[in-house]
Parts: sequence; structure tokens; C-alpha cells
Amino acid sequence: MQKKKRKQKKLRSLPFLRRHWGTNEARYRTRLLHHWQKFRIEKPSFWWKERSILQKLSVIIISLVIFSVGSMYGIAQWYIWKHSKEQTQLGVTFIPSYAEYFGLSPQETMRALIYDAGFRHFRLVSYWERIEKNPGQYDFSEMDWQFKMAEETNTKISLAIGLRQPRWPECHIPSWAEKLPDKEWEVYLTAFMGKVIDRYKNSPALQSYQLENEYFLKAFGMCTNFDRDRLVREFNFVKQQDPHHPVIISRSNNALGLPIGKPTPDQFGVSVYKRVWDKTITHRYFEYPFPAWYYAFFAGAGELVTGKDMIIHELQAEPWMPPSFDLNTSPISEQDKSMNAERLRNRIQYGEATGMKTIDLWGAEWWYARKVKNNDPSLWNVAKQEVQKVQRTNAYK
Repeated sequence: MQKKKRKQKKLRSLPFLRRHWGTNEARYRTRLLHHWQKFRIEKPSFWWKERSILQKLSVIIISLVIFSVGSMYGIAQWYIWKHSKEQTQLGVTFIPSYAEYFGLSPQETMRALIYDAGFRHFRLVSYWERIEKNPGQYDFSEMDWQFKMAEETNTKISLAIGLRQPRWPECHIPSWAEKLPDKEWEVYLTAFMGKVIDRYKNSPALQSYQLENEYFLKAFGMCTNFDRDRLVREFNFVKQQDPHHPVIISRSNNALGLPIGKPTPDQFGVSVYKRVWDKTITHRYFEYPFPAWYYAFFAGAGELVTGKDMIIHELQAEPWMPPSFDLNTSPISEQDKSMNAERLRNRIQYGEATGMKTIDLWGAEWWYARKVKNNDPSLWNVAKQEVQKVQRTNAYK
């Protein structure tokens, strides 16, 4: 009898048996039941009644935030997935007068962007003040050589038209039209737009129009007329003059909201700026904390509401420095605080991560100036490498 008890005690002492059989298991089960009896599950209605107003308000706010962010993220991922099989078009904005600002030859700069960097998509401008310096007298020589160079290299063009176009002061109105009443200069503007469209609508290089750059952005640029009816009239005019090419209308970046007002273009555009100089509050460089899917949400929500896709018509790829610095003469060290080669690569990858497949980079004239005038090809080489990478990726789609 004594021998049998010693044998049972030895078996219970074995680690494996102690976990699965014997009195230890019964003890664990008893403890679990004891704790479970102490645990009281309340109905939600009872729990809610016992909370204070502040607690209830906090729960409501947190729930709304979670639901909103979750919905935005879900729409963003849907958009990215929907367009994942499409090819990426990595282009660049090119402005001859901006090349001249850096002391560059515009023809040489555009040629380098095509033949060396490898870009095959350009966003070009048609500044009213530069083409119609006197009423009814049009000089298209500058635009003609740009289109000719594009046609010779099978390069595609998205042409900015209207009063408001890229680069300061945004609204490029001729000096002779500045003092005219709005209704009068609008007649001249419409005639000018008609001349531009008629001249280039049959060019094999023309891919699309970009009408009135960030038309409703009042915080930037020297513009005074934001009449939606004028934008509608201009859109209808462009479609009437050339129904075969899509018209893009852009919104400003970061601001919440959906483009549900008239007109409804063939595509929407959005500008993406990440690192800027904050001159109002912090007076230092500030990087917007928005993840790439934030812009994918804009594109996806817009597509769900309007059925139209969105492009990045302006992806920041040059510095945004304090007002006291001039980009042409500022130290390289100061320029690099806002944009350098590493940031440029990250910025392009950020743009691609939004899921939008057409991306126009902003600042190519500055890269080229850094290369030929400052003997610093780092930015130029990054852009060139990213173009090549996109071309390789597209080859497998």
C-alpha cells in the first residue's frame, strides 16, 4: 500500500503529467471558476448609463475618429488596388522662363530632360502675358519649338491653358489687360485660349489640357477672380473647341473636401507638397505628416463620387525656402534643408505610393541648374534613375 502511494506521488511530480492530470488540474480549474464568478459582464445599456457626460463624449469622438480614418484607409487601399495594374507615367513640368531665371538655355534644358534624363511626358504652359503682349498680336514661337521637340521624340504634352497657370504670380495676365473690367478681359482671354487650342489640337504630341491651375486657391498667387461660372464657361469652351482631348482641372493639396461642384472635368489633379518653410507659426521647416494613402483616399473618394480619376499634376521636387532666400543665389546647404537627392528619391517613391499613375514632377529646371552651374548632378541623377526604374516596371505590366 505504501509502495503504491509513493508511485502515484512520483507520477504526479512529473512535469508533463502535472500539466494534464491529477489534483493540480482540478486546482487550476477551481481557481478559474472562482475568478470567472467575480467577472461581471454588463449589458451595454447599463454601462452607458453609468458613464459621465465627458466619458460619453470621449467615446463618441474616439469612435467617429476610428470610423473616419478606417473608412479613408479602406477607400485608399481600394483605389491603389484598382489601379495597380496600370502603367506609371512619370513626367515633369517645364517652363522656359524659369530656365531663363537660372541663366539656362530653355532649349538646352528641355533637350537634356528628354535625351539625358529620359522624360517622355511634359506639362507645358501657355502664358497669356508671354504670347499676347499686345492685343490681338500672338507670338507662338516659344511654344512652337517645344511642341516640335516633343513631336520629334514621341514625347507627350499636357498643356496648361487659361489665366491661372503654374509658377508665380499664378495669374499671368498681360499688362494691357490688367486694368480692364473682368467681363472685358474675359473676352480677350477666351479668344486667346481659342488661338492656343486651334494651333496645337492636331499635334500628335498633345495628350491633354490642364485648365486654370488650382483655380480656387486664394491663399497663394496674385489672382482676384475666382468666379465658378467663368471656370464653367471656359471648360465648356475648351470641350467645344477640341472634344478629342481630355481636360484636367486641379485642386490644391491637403485640404479636405471632394470636387463635387461644376464643372466636372475628364480628370482631376492634385498638388503634393511635403516639406515647406512655415512662415506663419513655427518659422522653421515643416513636413506635412500625411501618409501616401491620404492622397490615395482623395483620388478614391473622388472616383467613387464623380467616376473620374485623379493625377498628381505637381509633386514637389524643389526647395520651399524662407522668403529671405532666392533659389537662384541661396547656399546649397540651405537648399538641401528642404530638398536634396535623398529627399527627391523619397518624394518620387511617395508619389508612386499614392497609387496615382500620372505624376508630374516640379523643379526640373533647378536640378539642371545644380548640375551645370554648381557641378552637382546628384538631383539630376536621382531623377534619371527613377525614370529608368519606372520604364523597367512598365515593361512588365
